[in-house]
Amino acid sequence: MAANFSSVPVLDFALADDQVRKPELIDQLRHALINVGFLYLKNHTVPQHVVDDLIGYIPRLFDLPQEAKDKIRMANSPHFLGYSKLGAEFTKGKTDYREQFDLATPHETKWRPGAPEYLRLWGPSQWPDEQLIPGFRHTMETYLAHVQQLSYRFISLLAEAFGLASDALDSFYDADEFMQHRGKIVKYPANDGSIADQGVGPHYDAGFLTFLLQASPHPGLQVQNLSGEWIDAPPIPGTFVVNIGKALEFVTRGLARATSHRVLSPPVGSTPRYSVPFFQNISLHARLADSVLDFPTDILKLKALRGDPATTDSVNLSEFDREPSGKVNLIGRVKSHPDVAERHYPDLFKQYFPSGLAETR
Repeated sequence: MAANFSSVPVLDFALADDQVRKPELIDQLRHALINVGFLYLKNHTVPQHVVDDLIGYIPRLFDLPQEAKDKIRMANSPHFLGYSKLGAEFTKGKTDYREQFDLATPHETKWRPGAPEYLRLWGPSQWPDEQLIPGFRHTMETYLAHVQQLSYRFISLLAEAFGLASDALDSFYDADEFMQHRGKIVKYPANDGSIADQGVGPHYDAGFLTFLLQASPHPGLQVQNLSGEWIDAPPIPGTFVVNIGKALEFVTRGLARATSHRVLSPPVGSTPRYSVPFFQNISLHARLADSVLDFPTDILKLKALRGDPATTDSVNLSEFDREPSGKVNLIGRVKSHPDVAERHYPDLFKQYFPSGLAETR
């Protein structure tokens, strides 16, 4: 297994604008996509002051009165947007020890009665009271807009790394008014000694790309290499951690590698770990099984040289072979947030939790 990895590579996005050195970046990106599934991205286009402004708000956000946080709890939202208290999310039926706010780029839901239920997945965010945390909403929306722009530019480089035209993946996205991308602001409290160390359990992301801001200096993120070993991905200031989602793996027939990953809780006595993942979505209607990308033979050979990853325990989004992207994502959300599903998607809730909420405990 010569292509196995023991660290996550660091790529310099500034090389994308250097016509002499851009091929160097494309080669490094190709290796990261096929053999690792994770990378650090430095010298990206999101201004540092935008990142710093958001980081400054994060402790204040979680220090809001519990009543104010509960007012925007996720259970209110059919879009799975809002606040989740500590221990409200599950991975493979086990409690994730984190507190979080799910927020998204602006979007008015396109669902109407009779339309596919998965269209309800996208819609307006719930925001904390502006008077309690002035300027937070503007700061977060500014940050999301910058990362969205970066993610679209990055996907064109990704296409080039696979030997395709730079616009080869554009068909998986709708016009801006029909798209929504999601973010989370996550707090992983220190382990108090009475719990397991699952900040979030082993899983794959669902979409094409995730851009993670590790917003505090704590380690904890780990990625699983080809032989099943857990490799640390500690924070590197000024970078995003970028990883491949299951949708991109599926549509590239396994050429791009979605990599299992998890977060361990900070140890006893530590301060909290904060992180901000951005999940780049594709069209809710995209049926990936109907899409065929024609890769050059020399690129396809790289998959064979890599070999097959070890079997993992991670949640595996296996429905892409028969369902549109929106349905796959909705199923994943139902499994992770059964309290939201029980209220807004009762039929799906009964399908996946026939014994009710007690089954998740």
